[in-house]
Amino acid sequence: MIRFGPGGNDSLFYSEGNKESTQMPAFLSKKGLNAYEYQCNRGVRISEAKAKLMCEEAKKYDIDISVHAPYYISLSSQDEEKRINSIKYITDSMNAVKLMGGNRVVVHAGSVMDMERSFAVKTAIETLKRAVDKADELGLGDIHICPETMGKINQLGNEKEIIEMCKIDERLFPTIDFGHLHCRNLGSLNSEKDFRDLLNMFLSELGYERMKNFHAHFSKMEFTQGGEKRHVTFEDKGYGPHFENLAGVLKELKLEPNIICESKDTMTSDAMKMKEIYMNLK
Repeated sequence: MIRFGPGGNDSLFYSEGNKESTQMPAFLSKKGLNAYEYQCNRGVRISEAKAKLMCEEAKKYDIDISVHAPYYISLSSQDEEKRINSIKYITDSMNAVKLMGGNRVVVHAGSVMDMERSFAVKTAIETLKRAVDKADELGLGDIHICPETMGKINQLGNEKEIIEMCKIDERLFPTIDFGHLHCRNLGSLNSEKDFRDLLNMFLSELGYERMKNFHAHFSKMEFTQGGEKRHVTFEDKGYGPHFENLAGVLKELKLEPNIICESKDTMTSDAMKMKEIYMNLK
């Protein structure tokens, strides 16, 4: 089943009288959505009690929960302590999502900094392997780590790099952020063919079984020569990519991802628009 939902809580959620993220499953169900990405961008701080309540609510309303791990993860850092901390941020996020009843953790790989890109990728893959081993040691082997494609050119996370990271273990799913790839490739996703070619690359390398229910982020974005600049909304004109060009390709390729909307403060309403576009396909 394809799923749509927001990444985080937007002003619509609060304007309707909600205060706690544990109210999000009921809120999303009323909007006809069925996925939610809980944000741990600045640290994994959710209590066990709150996580278990989220699990109860998500099951009640059939909301698939994922967690976005902290932004300050750096898998390629040359500082061993930072790599050890990054592994802990990942496993802490995995523990949190397991308590919430979900099974996906989205992870940023970090930046290239002043390293050779190939060396940075090699280091990131080695750190990710250690994270997988640590997860198994902690009884978290059923949770999918989902490395994310990134939007700035100096960040690790182009298409090929994420594919190579996912190859280390079949339990790793890619998080394909279509807005990020559109930005880092300076406006590359403008037609159905562009999306088809991109997804076929992932399919050929990772296989249909893993890609059928891959993880995705979608929003329109502004970019510069360095890649991603900012997230915008579906109402903002002159920016891409456009979900209309992706929706039919997903059906054609028989792919049913979780699609998380990361628009600027309109995540819920734009997720609803994506679902409408998809459901109206002939």
